[in-house]
Amino acid sequence: MADDTAFLTDVKTLRARAKQSLDEGAVVSSYKADPEKTIELLQIVVATELVCVLRYRMHAISAEGITSKSVAAEFVEHAESEHRHMLMAAERIDQLGGVPDLDPEGLASRSATEYGKGGDLVQMLKDNLVAERLVIEHYQELIRYFGNDDPTTRRMLEHILAEEEDHASDMHDLLVAHEGKPFLK
Repeated sequence: MADDTAFLTDVKTLRARAKQSLDEGAVVSSYKADPEKTIELLQIVVATELVCVLRYRMHAISAEGITSKSVAAEFVEHAESEHRHMLMAAERIDQLGGVPDLDPEGLASRSATEYGKGGDLVQMLKDNLVAERLVIEHYQELIRYFGNDDPTTRRMLEHILAEEEDHASDMHDLLVAHEGKPFLK
């Protein structure tokens, strides 16, 4: 019978490693990703999510029309979700020894999505659907990039991705309801 624990490091070795490099916090010797590159990529996630928070809040405030209250409520719900995503990425940056960049200066240029403009309800829905589709693709790429080198960041992004896909579905459904035809084929 094969030894099923052959891949495991013995506990004494793990204890010795844990006592080394205490100033590196959560970044242990078995961490395979480049912490600085991970932080750089997560700074983009933080900026992207902040821009999404602001866009959804602006849309919730400026929504007008007969069905605007229900759509505005959806925008608020999405803004709160995007805020949680931003906090998750910011906390991961902190775990890796970085400082999340929440500086409003340059926020739009650090973001993968655009802030957009107000406009009519249908245009706001389209803008939000485009933004959600963009982050879905971006986060899928990041998930592939991190793979098994940083499973914690990968799982966090997988969680965020699932919610972004739900947001895109919501925006698409609202768009169909307001236009009477699917925006996407």
